[in-house]
Amino acid sequence: MTQMKRAHPPLPSLHALDLNLLVALDALLAEGSVTAAAHRSGVTQSAMSHSLAKLRILLGDPLLVRTHAGMSPTPRARALAEPLTRALTELRSVLSSGTSFDARTSRRRFTIGTADYGALVVIPPLMKRLGREAPMVEVVQRPVPAAPADALEDERLDVVLSVQLEPRATLSAQKLFDERLVCVLRAGHPALARRRRALDLETFASLSHVQVAPRGSPGGVVDDLLARSGVSRHVALRVADFLVAPLVVAESDLVLTVPERVARVFAPSHGLAVVEPPESLPTFTMWMVWHERRRHDPAHAWLRGVVVG
Repeated sequence: MTQMKRAHPPLPSLHALDLNLLVALDALLAEGSVTAAAHRSGVTQSAMSHSLAKLRILLGDPLLVRTHAGMSPTPRARALAEPLTRALTELRSVLSSGTSFDARTSRRRFTIGTADYGALVVIPPLMKRLGREAPMVEVVQRPVPAAPADALEDERLDVVLSVQLEPRATLSAQKLFDERLVCVLRAGHPALARRRRALDLETFASLSHVQVAPRGSPGGVVDDLLARSGVSRHVALRVADFLVAPLVVAESDLVLTVPERVARVFAPSHGLAVVEPPESLPTFTMWMVWHERRRHDPAHAWLRGVVVG
């Protein structure tokens, strides 16, 4: 006896679809959580649960199922996620064309993708200004994903702050600033006994170092500089971000080579001395990147202007 195949549920008519349900579905698939999706959409958890229940009936699929790791999308949901986000993005772009933006009354949420360096040097002055000019605007800072261009494309991120540019015709970029590297030591470090403003190469190489290595790998511009002079350094500690390294330096005789803006954040409060490295190190540029589609969005243009400062 042959087994009958289960028929797929009929596709819902567009007349049966409520745009609010599609917005809810987009939030649910992006967040993987009813609570987080409700917060993102500005509705109650109960309302989002009700929307999920209606979507499950309408699409004939559970969409999100509970696992030991939380809510996980079904294959149908995963297939819907990208085209749904893309369609809603295009619709928002059409509807926002020609509209105005009032920062003082807006409750807009902006999501900024950046690593800890960008968060340290850009987010604090940004929030200071928003406190004066846009007190109801919300900012969410997230790590830069593996494919930042895709996150900008589907509006998971509004802008990316990064030292790397991904060449793509759909992206626009603006230079924020150039940055250089300096050395920081605790103020009472023996190497500073002569009130040095710079470390000579011999002293620098003889010290033990902290290295910020997000991937945990040895090497970098400092090691390349030393290798050209035929010397090497002892790295006593590698850390993944810029938040821990200055605190370690403040409690030890280790030295840290770090972007100057980071050094200036921590030096006053942690008793750190900022001195020049033994030789000139390469500078780098901080960029703000966004999707070209957002260029004429008044709210987005305002955000970019505030980030530039």
